[in-house]
Amino acid sequence: MKSVIIVIAEIVNNIHDLILELSKAAGFTLNDKDLHLWVMGILGIFSFFFVHVLFKSLAQYSITAISFIYTFTVMVVIVFAIEIQQKITGRGNMEFDDAVIGLWGFLLFFFIYLVIKGIIVFIKKQTSKKQNGFNQESIK
Repeated sequence: MKSVIIVIAEIVNNIHDLILELSKAAGFTLNDKDLHLWVMGILGIFSFFFVHVLFKSLAQYSITAISFIYTFTVMVVIVFAIEIQQKITGRGNMEFDDAVIGLWGFLLFFFIYLVIKGIIVFIKKQTSKKQNGFNQESIK
């Protein structure tokens, strides 16, 4: 896990330095705080537009999909926060596999939820068909 974080940190640092160099070459005098404001602001607003369009289209079909995406995102943050906390405090081992297994646990339980929900929907549809068939026969 530590090596994965180091690689990610190195990539982010290289991108940071590249953007800072490009902004200086373009004549901007941005300090680190300015750079964070602009980069995170632009990244955030483009992410918002993408997510908004995605969620709007998903909402036509299922709020469950939106809830899943939001929950999965929160779970990613939580599992990595736990792993980082374990490294900082020395209580437990910070391992990438732990984070992955934690996310698999969520996916497993979500799949079980979908199966149960599917069974309930199926039973309701079958019961509704029988009741509608019974009502139509009793009318004749």
